[in-house]
Amino acid sequence: MTLYYSIVFFIFGITLGSFYNVVGYRLPKEESLVYPSSHCTKCGHKLTPLELIPVFSFLFLRGKCHNCGDKISWFYPIFEFITGVLFVLAYLSFGFSYKLVIALIFISMLVIIVVSDYHYMIIPDEVLIVALILIGITTFIGGGIKLLGSCLLNGIISFGIMYLIKLLGDFIFKKESMGGGDIKLMFVIGFVLNYKLAIVSIFLGSIIGLPISLITYHKNKENIIPFGPYLSLGAVIILLSKIDFNFITNLFR
Repeated sequence: MTLYYSIVFFIFGITLGSFYNVVGYRLPKEESLVYPSSHCTKCGHKLTPLELIPVFSFLFLRGKCHNCGDKISWFYPIFEFITGVLFVLAYLSFGFSYKLVIALIFISMLVIIVVSDYHYMIIPDEVLIVALILIGITTFIGGGIKLLGSCLLNGIISFGIMYLIKLLGDFIFKKESMGGGDIKLMFVIGFVLNYKLAIVSIFLGSIIGLPISLITYHKNKENIIPFGPYLSLGAVIILLSKIDFNFITNLFR
């Protein structure tokens, strides 16, 4: 049954991943999520149902528009596939529980944020708010008011720590060192992981993002690097590996 449910969650994940791509692309530009329907950005060809099958349509079309032959970005199928894999890992990590629901909502939020922040350097407030409300409701149903209060406190502490890091960065670099979206994102990460692991996600994201940032820094005319994707990656690694803070502190003894 584990294999069966893994396949179900993968299909569920790549399907939602396709939609998350749309949300990440359109929401920062304040465009409708449903109109116009999916189409080729070059010739305007409206995609048929067979051309909208996540991942597989891209492979079947060999990465080109069926109408004009223009190349389709690999970004779309890659994020569809990644979302599917993450959904499977969430199922394998948490089984059928309220924690699985929280993990799926959290992953969904992070995927949209990565798409949006990578392309526009914007983390939409709407995504954070909706995800936090859904996670908060699920937390209350699964763990009660005491757990909800604890999660809110962890979120506030994480937000404060990230804000202090921003102030320090502004002072050192004499300019805006971090966007407000990263600080708000940290609230949700702290809410889900707790503030100690949220701090770890900052360092993990920084380690992952450093080599990539060094390569892309000089190619960026404004010398601005989005931190949201790396912070999200660090958070999802901690979430799915179910690392606890005691394990981390024991590494330094």
